Amino acid sequence: MSVAEKRRCIEPDHPEIRIQRQCELVGLNRASWYYQAAPAQESPENLDLMRLIDEQYTRTPFYGSRRITAWLNLQGQPVNRKRIQRLMQLMGIQGIGPKPGTSLRNKEHKVYPYLLNGVDIVRPNQVWSTDITYCPMPQGFMYLVAIIDWYSRYVISWELSNTLDADFCIQALNRALGHGQPDIFNTDQGCQFTSHDFLAPLLERDIRISMDGKGRALDNVFVERLWRSVKYEWLYTLEFQTVPELYAGLGEYFEFYNTERLHQSLNYKTPQAIHFA
Repeated sequence: MSVAEKRRCIEPDHPEIRIQRQCELVGLNRASWYYQAAPAQESPENLDLMRLIDEQYTRTPFYGSRRITAWLNLQGQPVNRKRIQRLMQLMGIQGIGPKPGTSLRNKEHKVYPYLLNGVDIVRPNQVWSTDITYCPMPQGFMYLVAIIDWYSRYVISWELSNTLDADFCIQALNRALGHGQPDIFNTDQGCQFTSHDFLAPLLERDIRISMDGKGRALDNVFVERLWRSVKYEWLYTLEFQTVPELYAGLGEYFEFYNTERLHQSLNYKTPQAIHFA
C-alpha cells in the first residue's frame, strides 16, 4: 500500500480509534499524515484576532481575557470578552495566575506536585519540560509541542498538530525518549500531559514527574522563552502558506536554534555545545 493510500485510510473523526492508533494499524508515520493535513480553520476575522492575541500574549503572558479584550479595544477592535475567551480557549492559552474555572485539566487525571522550586539545574538531562503553543498561518493555524532540556536549552524533539489531542505530544515524547531520558520531566496540568498514555512512558522508566502549579505558566519558564524566540525570530517574520512549508520551516529554525544560535545565558555557546559537552 502506498503512502497516499495509507493516508486515505485515516479517519480524523473516528469515534473510537485515535489518529495515532490508526497510523500504527496501517503502518503510517503520524508525522507523515499531519504533514499533508490542512491547518485548523476559523473565519478570516477570527484568524486576524487570534494572531493579535497570540502576539500580545507572547509579549505579556500575564494578560488574561479581560486585559486582552481591553487591549484589542484600544487597537480599534470592538470585541467582547466572551468572544476573546472562546478564542483563547481554542488557542490553548490563559493568563498566568490561578483562577477558578479556567483549567483545561481533566479532573479524572492524576496531577503531580511541582518538584523544581529551589532546585539547582547543573547538568544536561537533569530536567526536561514540554509545552504547546499556537502557530498562526494565513489560512488557519496549527499547534506546536516541543520538549526542551532545561540546562542546555536544547530542543530534543517537536511535533505539529491541527488538533489539541494528546497524540502529537505522545509522539514527541517517544521520539525524545529515543535519544535519552531525564531525571525529572516537567509539564503543565493540561489534559494532554496528565493523560495516562502520555505519562505511561515516563512511569515505565522511573522518571520523576513534575507539574506546574495551576495557572503558573512561568513554572515552565524555559519553554516560554523558547516560544518567544520561535515566534519573534521566525514565525512572525515568515508567513508559511501550507503545513508542509511550516514543518520544513520549523525544522530549519530548530536546527539553527540548537546548533548555531548563541545564547547569552549559556555564555554565548549553542545548546548543542552545552548538551553534548
